[in-house]
Amino acid sequence: MTPPPAAPDFLHRHGWGGADIRPLAGDASFRRYFRVIEPGRQSVLMDAPPPNEDPRPFLAVADHLLSLGFSAPRPLAIDLDHGLVLLEDFGDARMREVVDAAPESEARVYSQAVDLLAALHSHPAAGGLRAYDRTELQREAGLLTEWFCPAAGLTVDIDGYRAAWDEVLRPMLADGHLPVTVLRDYHAENIMLLEGHQGVAGLGLLDFQDALAGHPAYDLVSLLQDARRDVAPDLEAAMLERYRAAARPIAGFDTAYAVLGAQRNAKIVGIFTRLWKRDGKPRYLAFLPRVWTYLERDLAHPALAPVARWFAGNVPAKARWTALRDSAGA
Repeated sequence: MTPPPAAPDFLHRHGWGGADIRPLAGDASFRRYFRVIEPGRQSVLMDAPPPNEDPRPFLAVADHLLSLGFSAPRPLAIDLDHGLVLLEDFGDARMREVVDAAPESEARVYSQAVDLLAALHSHPAAGGLRAYDRTELQREAGLLTEWFCPAAGLTVDIDGYRAAWDEVLRPMLADGHLPVTVLRDYHAENIMLLEGHQGVAGLGLLDFQDALAGHPAYDLVSLLQDARRDVAPDLEAAMLERYRAAARPIAGFDTAYAVLGAQRNAKIVGIFTRLWKRDGKPRYLAFLPRVWTYLERDLAHPALAPVARWFAGNVPAKARWTALRDSAGA
């Protein structure tokens, strides 16, 4: 987590010369984040190095969210040539750590996060976003057969997998919903609690550069079937009911929630395996038992029957974790 070579000059040109630059976070992409500290003020430096990263989608979605009154980090300075963006700092009160430190706050904080989604879904999708369509959903679901199955030593029916997902996705995508802005990584590690309750629901949003225009159930799945922390089934059910009461979604929402839950969790199994196999990040394997638990729960929904049959015939329950664990030497 060494600052990029262009950072000192960038900060100097924008009034932050001599500031202390401290590592803040990395993520599953090539992006890295640093906290920039001077007496009496601080900011966050995003390093999104080209050609692997492009900060423009992040900036466009941030502008949309800010225009609607949501709290996204405001850009303070931008250097697209070097992929550097200086951002407003939302502090350290991240949802995950707040809830883990004070379990009695869990229902309240999750209620805030659900209320924010309901408010966001009252607006049309941001202009210029690509559609979260069947092609994209199929591509993502296919990450499981592309990465997990070979890593687990499984030879599977890939054509049958795609056909099963087609059978499930077509009616879900035709259920009549209006596309909304889908942030795609809306979970406890990307939501900040802000002092003074500024912004919608008193929350700040991070990591939304991959936003698409899609089904309103998707981000609710991201939040309530969180790959990185356990969300109890009773809390998930209570928050689903809270969302229904606030957003009043059209018929078929619960089915879409299960379908997109299964799709997202299959995608995550593939991505986390890829992060281990290709990118040398074995820590993501520790999340897989939780993700499989969510996925198996989603597959029990009647609408997922074609996909559930495929899993039963191609990915035996014992292979869903132990084969990969053994391959990794965990």
